[in-house]
Amino acid sequence: MPTYRLTLEYDGTRYHGWQVQQNARSVAGELHRALHQAGIDVVELGGSGRTDSGVHALAQVAHLRLRKRVDPERLRRALDDDLPPDIHVLAVKPAAERFHARHDAVARSYVYQIATRRTAFAKRFVWWVREPLDVERMREAAGLLVGRHDYRAFCERPHEQSSTIVVVEGAEVVVVDALVLVRLVASHFLWKMVRRLVGALVRVGTGELATGDLRALVAGEIELPVATWTAPPSGLFLERVLYAGEAPLGPPRPVTPLALPPG
Repeated sequence: MPTYRLTLEYDGTRYHGWQVQQNARSVAGELHRALHQAGIDVVELGGSGRTDSGVHALAQVAHLRLRKRVDPERLRRALDDDLPPDIHVLAVKPAAERFHARHDAVARSYVYQIATRRTAFAKRFVWWVREPLDVERMREAAGLLVGRHDYRAFCERPHEQSSTIVVVEGAEVVVVDALVLVRLVASHFLWKMVRRLVGALVRVGTGELATGDLRALVAGEIELPVATWTAPPSGLFLERVLYAGEAPLGPPRPVTPLALPPG
């Protein structure tokens, strides 16, 4: 069966996530519509994972199984001609027949953009935190997240998960001009886990949460109202989906650069 690997970028502001939904607009729903408009007989379309409502993607990966072979570049152009301007197909490439965007992925990286100043232009792509942030404390706290932990406290509806154990492979906090970037890398993430971890790191940065309390929270030794700390979706980007044999990640970079105020 002809199988293709699609790589897409999208501004998730207007969408209720990646997954097709009956009564809400989604990225996969728009892609299905564009495929139908192009006269493509689809057997299966699957993404590397769900992104929450309002969350963006720099390189979401999907597999596409078709009844008949198509020219990949002609398909890419046909899709982009019909997709709304906030969804763009970066590449369409032939893939192994059994390629599965979700099951074959070895890791996923997310980047969250925190703005340290009010912005007129990047509001849809950042979370503006008014309070000063101690970035060194945030870096120290991020280091506690690396490793195998039970992230039940940071998951929405944990009882619906087969397991809430996640191995976090990387956690970085870097400053670029007026942005604080948080990058998290893991084999998979639980529902709202990234946004709640960012919310916790921000509370460490503002001094509302002690680093030791975050350690105890991750270890399951204490309970705190983590759900109320959920960072808004506007600042979150699925940065990359990694597969075996591909190049490693480079340093985190801003998606929407934000300069420091003059003076």
